[in-house]
Amino acid sequence: MIDSLPLFHRIAGQPVIVLGEGEAAEAKRRLVRRAGGVVVGEDDGEARLAFIAMDEPEASAQRLRARGLLVNVIDRPDLCDFTTPSILDRSPVLLAIGTGGASAGLAKALRLRLETILPQSLGRLAAALGAARERLRERFPDAGARRQVLDAALGEGGAIDPLREDSADRLADWLEGTAPPGESGFVEIRMRSADPEDLTLREARLLGSADVLAYEPGTPDAILDRARADAARVALVPGTMPVGAAGLVVILRS
Repeated sequence: MIDSLPLFHRIAGQPVIVLGEGEAAEAKRRLVRRAGGVVVGEDDGEARLAFIAMDEPEASAQRLRARGLLVNVIDRPDLCDFTTPSILDRSPVLLAIGTGGASAGLAKALRLRLETILPQSLGRLAAALGAARERLRERFPDAGARRQVLDAALGEGGAIDPLREDSADRLADWLEGTAPPGESGFVEIRMRSADPEDLTLREARLLGSADVLAYEPGTPDAILDRARADAARVALVPGTMPVGAAGLVVILRS
């Protein structure tokens, strides 16, 4: 279970209240402007978000919340309706790393590690994939087949592996060539424990790519959560297998 729901909120051209002085308040003003928002004062009646950086924020937070605003109070997670993550920017790809307000330092440290792994070209690849959406539909009309082909191409070592610096440049050639098929059929995973960290890299990848997830009763939620959110799920009667399923079917057994 997660403690909060991560969302990307578009604020371009929208008013956002920022209260307080000092570096903490200025940092939030910079963050709002970086996302295209307009920094305004407490009296603005159109704002829906507010940041507070004050020594005694309780009264201001209560007033703004009573007006229906979502409020973030710096260094006071108990007063926050939302928290701001550490952002890794490969626009249009954004990775947001949050700790629920527990430690901004930890979120920053993780972001800096990821900065060294994810190439600057990742944003170009995302933009190129967006522009090629219609071409992908034309070439692979079946949604399941299209997803499987993309999974294979974007996977580790694939034709357009996102960690390759030249993936955006390779996309057009990949679209015009013969795309390798993704994995399909039935794949069985025998769980060694209830800890998802005990999954092999291949097992974790298969879970993330499955069109259908079939699992025996008692399969831990921590394992099931590693599957795609839109994968169909089938609870198995022990000793049986799903029939008539298309695409990649992953079967979890104890």
